[in-house]
Amino acid sequence: MATLGDLERAVMDLLWEHPEAITANTLRDLLSQRTSDAGLDSRPLAVTTVLTVLSRLEKKGLVERERSSRPHRYRSVTSRAEHTAELMLEVLGSAPDREAVLARFIGTVSDGEADTLRKLLGR
Repeated sequence: MATLGDLERAVMDLLWEHPEAITANTLRDLLSQRTSDAGLDSRPLAVTTVLTVLSRLEKKGLVERERSSRPHRYRSVTSRAEHTAELMLEVLGSAPDREAVLARFIGTVSDGEADTLRKLLGR
């Protein structure tokens, strides 16, 4: 699974927050609003930039485009939780010593997270 750049991550965050399919123009406006709300001074994005990011995310299998209407609408293929779990599995799968990685991970979780892991493993 490919990693995400800053703008790709920002677009995915918005798509995960909006389960309904939305247009590139809407995404651009939401990105501009988020930048403004954060007090960041940046130039507004061109819709072509957002479309390029959406195209890259579609090629990575993270976004699907609804072609039945104009303008096209976009939605996330997976939830944020599913995406995060896939990343974790990919990293774990690439480790030569999975047990060491799991031990290190478990050693860093809070007591509450450890309780959640125990409950989930007990299922």
